Amino acid sequence: MRNSPRTAPVPPVPQVSPGTAPVPPVLSGTAPVPPVPPGTAPAPPVPFPALPRGCSGPGPAPSAAGGRRLAAGGCQPSADWLAGGAAVALALRRGGGRGSGPDIGPDIDPDPGPGPAMLCHGEGLLSSLTALMALALALSRSPALACLLPAGLCLALHLLALEPAAPRSAQRVLRPRGAAARIAHRGGAHDAPENTLAAIRQAAENGATGVELDLEFSADGVPILMHDDTVERTTDGAGRLQDLTFEEIRKLNPSAKHRLRSQFQGEKVPTLREAVVESMHHNLTIYFDVKGHANQAVDALKQLYQEFPDLYNSSIVCSFMPDVVYKMRQADRNVVTALTHRPWQLSHLGDGTPRFNSCWKHYLYVVMDVILDWSLHSFLWRLCGVSAVLIQKNFVSQDYVRHWSSRGIQLVAWTVNTFAEKSYYESVLDCSYITDSLVEDCDPHY
Repeated sequence: MRNSPRTAPVPPVPQVSPGTAPVPPVLSGTAPVPPVPPGTAPAPPVPFPALPRGCSGPGPAPSAAGGRRLAAGGCQPSADWLAGGAAVALALRRGGGRGSGPDIGPDIDPDPGPGPAMLCHGEGLLSSLTALMALALALSRSPALACLLPAGLCLALHLLALEPAAPRSAQRVLRPRGAAARIAHRGGAHDAPENTLAAIRQAAENGATGVELDLEFSADGVPILMHDDTVERTTDGAGRLQDLTFEEIRKLNPSAKHRLRSQFQGEKVPTLREAVVESMHHNLTIYFDVKGHANQAVDALKQLYQEFPDLYNSSIVCSFMPDVVYKMRQADRNVVTALTHRPWQLSHLGDGTPRFNSCWKHYLYVVMDVILDWSLHSFLWRLCGVSAVLIQKNFVSQDYVRHWSSRGIQLVAWTVNTFAEKSYYESVLDCSYITDSLVEDCDPHY
């Protein structure tokens, strides 16, 4: 009798214990390969149709000057291309994971894992308080003190925490049409001069569901739209906002440095009220990004909400600074709010470059980044009563979306600037995103 052929033994697959998550290298942009359940074959690659000549698709985002138009009059993706995108989304949804399916570009990771944006992955606040109790016990050798310290902090959090806005209002703001929202960053900084009325009009024309607008103040206290605290980057002027009156700022040309400046002549730096009126005219959701001046910003926004009550169901106040969000919730409990976060924001610029040349200063801010990240995921979101978290796109995964969703918090990613990324966020993650362009791939604006 002929011997049956022998098959090579299957090597055991390393298992990850429950409640743990691999930690990727800091700022590496890569993620560990998730374990494959025993006996499960990886999904086969999905062929991606070739694009028509002149169309942009997956892969590195082209430069601002070389982006390829997808708007009317430009190049529309073909039916084959859209079908290919849907196939990729389906393959990812079925668990193909990293390494399966086509390469959808270096900026997309089908499931990059928790990453450094999720330092508090387990039970959140409970895990943190347990660790604090263990540390207090080890240092003091007093069980009473070890119990009183976390109990006191928990009680303080319970007393000081603010309730979030009504879920129905938050839903109308964050998913205005019942689906993932497309928010134009600074009004769509690639398609029109940022933070201008022209940008708001262009965003509406290009199909945005909302606009993100930056709130700053002139020297005489007028709330205006401006991202930086100086005017050099976007206008033909020079100086700090705190040194320039509104009359002086109004004379500047906010289109002067834009790549399409010849198409946007006569633009002026708008007031916050002008921008709100323009946005409401086009039925756009407004993301007020407050850069600082907490008390001043809260007063200005509170007046706007009183003047335009419709803003309660069509706008959200967000900031990197928890004190801004907390004070806004204190001033008006009906306003929907969000915390904005980018891991390593204190120690690194948006492109990953260290902020400081001094070694000790750099690592001091790295430690502060870790504390800030832990605080956000442990208690800040609860303390400030937010309805959403705005997170930098490189740290978003399916697990991370589920992490916040389980806490009743919606996730909004920024800045999602390629067609492939947008398809992934809409089809796979079902997650709202902020983008610099609604019509073509472009480099990010930090």
